[in-house]
Amino acid sequence: MYQLLSFRDKLGLSAKVLEAANGVGGTWYWNRYPGARCDSESHSYAYYFSKALIQDWNWSERFPQQPEILRYLNHVADRFDLRRDIQLNTRVRSGRHDQASNRWHVISEAGEHFTATYLVTAVGCLSSANVPGIPGLSDFAGDWYHTGQWPHEGVNFSGKRVGVVGTGSTGIQAIPVIAADAGHLTVFQRTANYSLPARNASLTEEFRRYAKEHSDDIRKVMTSNTNAHPFYITDRSAFDCSDEERKAIFEAGWKKGGLEFRTAFRDLLIDEKANKTAADFIRGKIHDIVKDPKTAALLADIDHPFAAKRPPVDSQYFETYNRDNVSLVNLRETPIERITAKGIQTAAQEFELEIIVFATGFDAMTGSLLKIDIEGRNGMKLSDAWSAGPRNYLGLQVPGFPNFFTITGPGSPSVLCNMPPAIEHHVDWITECIRHMREQGIARIEATESAADYWVHEVNAAASATLLPRATHSWFLGANIPGKPRVFMPYAGGFAKYRQICADVVSKGYEGFSLSRS
Repeated sequence: MYQLLSFRDKLGLSAKVLEAANGVGGTWYWNRYPGARCDSESHSYAYYFSKALIQDWNWSERFPQQPEILRYLNHVADRFDLRRDIQLNTRVRSGRHDQASNRWHVISEAGEHFTATYLVTAVGCLSSANVPGIPGLSDFAGDWYHTGQWPHEGVNFSGKRVGVVGTGSTGIQAIPVIAADAGHLTVFQRTANYSLPARNASLTEEFRRYAKEHSDDIRKVMTSNTNAHPFYITDRSAFDCSDEERKAIFEAGWKKGGLEFRTAFRDLLIDEKANKTAADFIRGKIHDIVKDPKTAALLADIDHPFAAKRPPVDSQYFETYNRDNVSLVNLRETPIERITAKGIQTAAQEFELEIIVFATGFDAMTGSLLKIDIEGRNGMKLSDAWSAGPRNYLGLQVPGFPNFFTITGPGSPSVLCNMPPAIEHHVDWITECIRHMREQGIARIEATESAADYWVHEVNAAASATLLPRATHSWFLGANIPGKPRVFMPYAGGFAKYRQICADVVSKGYEGFSLSRS
């Protein structure tokens, strides 16, 4: 939506958004599962390109729920009259670049044909639902759902035997809400996860006023730090203080809630021993909260460093396992063998269920792009160019695909930080790039092969300097999708550094891009 507004109002271009859904909102249109809410604080999870927009919207909670975020996005669409250039219920089947005419030809699944000079994908990093290929799913006599494709009319769990497969961020949000309604909830856990308490609360009028009056300061913090959140990482090591002082710092972060817990020490993601202090603290909290020692041990049996996968932010997740109607199944010990007509068959037993919820995440960062048959120069397909993993420059452009831009594509820091600042940065960069092209009479822009080689190396080097690759089953590596190349996809060097790199590229005449006037 912001890219549409920028093309139309800043550059005076004719632009059209093709949207598969029946409404605006992207991931917040589709992800309507119970408990769905943002893990970024509401005053930061918003557009900052318009001061008037900041002033005329009031968030109700610290961490907004899906319905409120969707209302906000609809408000934006109406406020800037965006709907007249958005075509809903239109799923794109293919995009092909014609070299002779320098045009992209886009075909919808309904057969509609669109042509454009520039093709921009804003398909999202986490939008291609991963429904696991477990044998027998079609045999199940009950109802099953994926959290990323949730029915808009909702699901009635009242008194039902429910199974939730997956304990990532989505499962951790949904499980407490489902448990409150279900007759019995069985959670199938493959990978135990760290989770931080949200400590969600209604926003006071005083805080809302503060956020509006200090919006420039908040934006400056978000755009100048590592994670694009409205707080900085504290410049101290986990070993700059005593054990007692460190524990007190962690306790204060746990009490405050949210992702700010990660900012307690600068070396949590780069030093294994420092990381262990945070990991051990959270494991201790799990054992304190969960009354059954065996269940607590399973939930605390976490096999990766803290924050090597983005930690979920929860509301009473671990407390949910103290309910009499909730049980936990360890899939590492007894894997799922198949879905039966009655429920889920593990290596140990069959669990009879009436509803199965797959909280199994997404084919992250590349899945939605590769679902579209995108063809660049000389018939090159994106699926072939990325057969060994995503290869691009700055997460913005792919060699062999002229005038093709990817907002928050692989190779960008988007999923490692607060998304709105990352999205706004990419939109602003693309907008100014096309402005430059038009002013200079440049017809085509395309990332060079050498620039892509350089950027793949930079992405790998940035990841290797952290503990992030130690989570070998993370979707950062595509490890949740069978057959997907194991490549670390996001840029882990920090948002501020990334912004500076992008700015330097521009200042050097779009270094790493091939610019052509013909």
